[in-house]
Amino acid sequence: MNHILCGLAANPALPSELVDRLITVADDEIATELAARPDLSHAQALALAALGEGTAVHLAYEGRLTSADIDPVAQPQAALALLDTGAGLPEWARRFAADPVIERREKLAACPDLPPDVTDTLAADSEIAVVAELALWTTPDMAARLARHPHAEVRRAVAANETTPPAVLEMLLTGDGLPPALRCLVCDRERTPTAHPHPHPADDLPPGAFCTGSHESTVHDMWRQALSNPATPARAAAGFAGHSSALLRWSLAARPDLPPEVWGRLADDPLPGTRADLAENPAVDAIHLRALATDVSPDVRRSLAHNPRVPLDLLTSLAGTVKIGATLLPRIAAASPAEVESLATSPDPAVRMLLAARRDLPPGIRDALAADTDAKVLKSIAPHPGLSEARLRDMIDRHGVRVLAKVATNPDASPSLLEHVTRHDPPVQKAFREVARHRNATATSLLACLTDRRARPLAAAHPSLPVPVIVELLSDAEGRVAEAAAANPSLPSAMMLKLTP
Repeated sequence: MNHILCGLAANPALPSELVDRLITVADDEIATELAARPDLSHAQALALAALGEGTAVHLAYEGRLTSADIDPVAQPQAALALLDTGAGLPEWARRFAADPVIERREKLAACPDLPPDVTDTLAADSEIAVVAELALWTTPDMAARLARHPHAEVRRAVAANETTPPAVLEMLLTGDGLPPALRCLVCDRERTPTAHPHPHPADDLPPGAFCTGSHESTVHDMWRQALSNPATPARAAAGFAGHSSALLRWSLAARPDLPPEVWGRLADDPLPGTRADLAENPAVDAIHLRALATDVSPDVRRSLAHNPRVPLDLLTSLAGTVKIGATLLPRIAAASPAEVESLATSPDPAVRMLLAARRDLPPGIRDALAADTDAKVLKSIAPHPGLSEARLRDMIDRHGVRVLAKVATNPDASPSLLEHVTRHDPPVQKAFREVARHRNATATSLLACLTDRRARPLAAAHPSLPVPVIVELLSDAEGRVAEAAAANPSLPSAMMLKLTP
């Protein structure tokens, strides 16, 4: 890998004529960087697409190529990418529907807005993988048709398709109105259906594939997909709340349309994952949420804290019992002005820390939290916009290394404050990384950041780094640092010219 040329290819200040020169010598890595340039001309995109199909596919998905630019025979993957974005031609779809390469037909089956005759061809494909892929993404009418397919793998895909009609999804759960499936992937591989719990490493069956003639594992997975599908009627899904399969019960927990009696049953489920998903479900009523607040599993209580409709008093009681971190919880983000004032004066620092994660606090509350005596609260409020330099310096003076890195993330941190952060004794390595990516970092602070191994490539890419230092870093022993220097927009154009073959 040529780090210098990869860096140049990503440099936003690279002149267009040097982009042309790089295209002529580009390998896969350089082509990838060039293809991501927002200033790429159509002619340059065409030249890049000619270098390799992987790059052509990327450019097709980015909207840089049209159907007039692609030959489906020479670059089939790029043509399929255009079909996948809706920019391909109908005749391409018909060609790929009869392509002898299975993977291409499978890719085509996932494309939107296919002509009806192409959809019919794919639905009759001899490869189950192609039909199943079609079933996963197709229209409601075709999904209803494929629900009657004799292969259980196709029905499993229909169950996952969110455009499948609700009545069809209910039939997949109950079996009523559908003929039984005749085959599954296990049946296809073994003359006599049998248990297949531990596939051989060379086997292409899913782990845990199992069949004794009733296609058990595939049917189970079909049920799981249908229960997770929001289009499945609630009445049909609710009947699985007492199923012996923990995975099926778990699939119900996040559904917002179940009756309260099902919530109560799932709240007592022996599987913590089921209870955790239920605790985060915004449709669950306060009675069941309060019951989940006493759950023995910290994962359940943590999920409850992330529920956007958790009662505020319940959330504050959880604050000190579960590890939430500096995450802005949905209920805190939605707190009313009166609730914000109440949270700001809470005697529990864990509660004040949760509020401090907001970035839209009134100046008075923001400044009060910035003067808090608890370091956890200060770490949470330190990145808040609008804090004065005096308040940020005061945080450092009072709590030092515990808040240093967070202070460096403040978008309003001044150049002098960032220099102060880099001079702190003892140093904090994470603070160097935050300074190195800060827009207000000065040459002085960036030179200090170069002393830290992980901050070094970040500093090398910063446009405020002195030009002589950028040029020196081009020969750095660490490839990532040299690449970052080559990508630095402050690199002189004369040096770019010199580096470009």
